Amino acid sequence: MSWSSITRAGRAADLPEPAAAGSPAAGDHIGSEAEIAAAEERRRRRRRLIVWGARVVTFVVVFGGWQLLTDAKIVDPFFWGKPSGIVSTIRDWVDHGTEFGSLWQQVWTTMKEALLGFVYGVIAGVVVGVLLGQSRLLSDVLSPYIKVVNAIPRIVVGTLFTVAFGIGTTSKVTLAAVLVFFGVFFNAYQGVREVDRNLIDNARVLGASRLEVTRHVVLPSAMTWIIASLHIAFGFAIIGAVVGEVLGAQHGLGLVIYTSMNTFRPDGVFAGMFIIAAIALVAEGLITALEKRILGWRPPAQSESAAA
Repeated sequence: MSWSSITRAGRAADLPEPAAAGSPAAGDHIGSEAEIAAAEERRRRRRRLIVWGARVVTFVVVFGGWQLLTDAKIVDPFFWGKPSGIVSTIRDWVDHGTEFGSLWQQVWTTMKEALLGFVYGVIAGVVVGVLLGQSRLLSDVLSPYIKVVNAIPRIVVGTLFTVAFGIGTTSKVTLAAVLVFFGVFFNAYQGVREVDRNLIDNARVLGASRLEVTRHVVLPSAMTWIIASLHIAFGFAIIGAVVGEVLGAQHGLGLVIYTSMNTFRPDGVFAGMFIIAAIALVAEGLITALEKRILGWRPPAQSESAAA
């Protein structure tokens, strides 16, 4: 018998025998795992309660303090409105509509413009970002122009679109798409540049075409960056739609807010802002659900694990 065989046999003899399924050791192990899982669930539930409790307290302090300050005339409600007036304005819009039709028509008009601009901007941003991220020549040629266009104030771009396309839906959708495009483009471009070159080289060695490399390697690797940009992209889409309506429109929340501003009704301005904020929160929840579904294969980040 060789020395290595003797050594392996000695090590095997020193190892403890595995516990049988019905033995106390196995039961203790299973019990300890169940206790750890239960304790972890209790910790997560407690943290959720703390977070939601803090949110409610923050809401009450901010808006309750606002109401108290305006009632005490410390803050002038003529300029800043007050929460009770905002609630009354929204209720009046729901019951009797706005100056330009029902509230739901204004919400749908703005939502339609924002959604169309969001879709067009995301598609254009991903396509151009992936193309420029994979082609250094295109990137070197077009990057100065992209930076120049991105530096132009959005209000100027919106004015140009209003003059060119009129006060209909087209000008608002175009402005929203432009705002979304830049937010998505830079993330898609950087995400493509961050793809592991070894993965691309290995795929090419295995015979993958350029399109297959893009579809099966580049896009999945850059998807984290692209999905992250969607969280701010929808906000940009709403901004583009509202700014376009302020510049000229027949319907929409931007027009309602602009009219309230011109008639010195701050409650109407804040009411429109809160409706837009509610829409943005719903959209954020949907995008977060989409992110979890598409990127569910990722292991949780260290920060996410700590916060869970």
